Amino acid sequence: MNEYSERRNRFMEQMEDNSLALLFSGDEIQKSEDEAYPFAVNRNFYYLSGIDKAGMVLALSKFNGVRSSRMFILPYDEFWAKWVGGRMREEEVKKISEVDSVANVNDLDDYVASLYNNARYYGGLKVYLDLWKYTFEQSDSKAIRYAKKLVANYVNTKVIDAYPILCEMRMVKDEKEVAKILKAIDITRSGVYAMMRNVKPKMNEMVMEGIFNFSLAQRGCNTNAFKTIAASGKRATILHYSDNNCVMEDGELFLCDLGATYDHYCADISRTFPVNGKFTARQKEIYKVVLGAQKVVENNARPGVTTRDLNQKVIDYYKEELPKLGLNGDVSEYYFHGVSHHLGLDVHDVDIRGSKLKKGNVITNEPGLYIEKEGIGIRIEDDLLITDDGCINLAKDFLHDPDEIERFMNK
Repeated sequence: MNEYSERRNRFMEQMEDNSLALLFSGDEIQKSEDEAYPFAVNRNFYYLSGIDKAGMVLALSKFNGVRSSRMFILPYDEFWAKWVGGRMREEEVKKISEVDSVANVNDLDDYVASLYNNARYYGGLKVYLDLWKYTFEQSDSKAIRYAKKLVANYVNTKVIDAYPILCEMRMVKDEKEVAKILKAIDITRSGVYAMMRNVKPKMNEMVMEGIFNFSLAQRGCNTNAFKTIAASGKRATILHYSDNNCVMEDGELFLCDLGATYDHYCADISRTFPVNGKFTARQKEIYKVVLGAQKVVENNARPGVTTRDLNQKVIDYYKEELPKLGLNGDVSEYYFHGVSHHLGLDVHDVDIRGSKLKKGNVITNEPGLYIEKEGIGIRIEDDLLITDDGCINLAKDFLHDPDEIERFMNK
């Protein structure tokens, strides 16, 4: 039994009896004529199957206590295999996902109809679907559209949101997941170090982004965890600046917030370093305060606390330290974001808002200070694994100390 079949079993343990769960991999979105936008697999589907292909549906059934898994796939097409590569065959699907059976996706509706008819004797079919939606304006997902179709055609069908179960499961990472996040961090480190070695005044920010992406490609990674933030000078005070198209000047700091992926698992790292390889006294002074805030989080991250608690620790620390820097405004004037979010298959991974941390959670640690009038924006970000009684910094070997950064950049 591999990790995907084990996860499916844990999911089905929480399903009601006489029920079905459907998870959709997602479809390619057409760009123009015969070209599609890059495909992004539904992360919950991937979490339970290990398959990264469009047009598939994972069906999990539980009737009279008997569990079964079936993957519905697109039929193999010899013609399109010559143009864009072959679709997955039954043997390949079973080898990766270890599902019990594989069927043609065109037979999905008939399969659901047969289960619906059988479930009439148990008071109707219960169907778990991932009904997640972030905003009202967001287009309905395939799962939501299918839920509407089910209710319209089978009025006594009970639709149940699968998201809460999947959310709780994904929040706690197993050893294989942590290993993949570590790999993503390692790839990210090589890219950031390449940027540190090559940065110089009058270089464009987009060149820095290109250096990072080239380093990732050299390590076999062709997918970033998110759009890279490559900001110099005053632009580093804009939290999610991503134009990355301005010239870096001598004496400015460069802030990068970025990450590689490995098997879809994300790294999320921020580093700030001088464009000319040397911090000014003022820059170093502010940098060390941010580094101190990072230590506050690392020293307090453990089971039983919330990310909100950790953020308050940072605010309390800044209240003490900012006046020493001559920054006498409210903390929110210089620090206006949370210090942490969950990390995993998504860079802003699923989480139950306000929940207490548990062993196996992976969260970011990203305090910052943004002083617009001085043109200084500093953020330092690592990724933490919550343990039995504390945390492990998964990026502990990644340069943090300003003196060490200077030595590295000037050797």
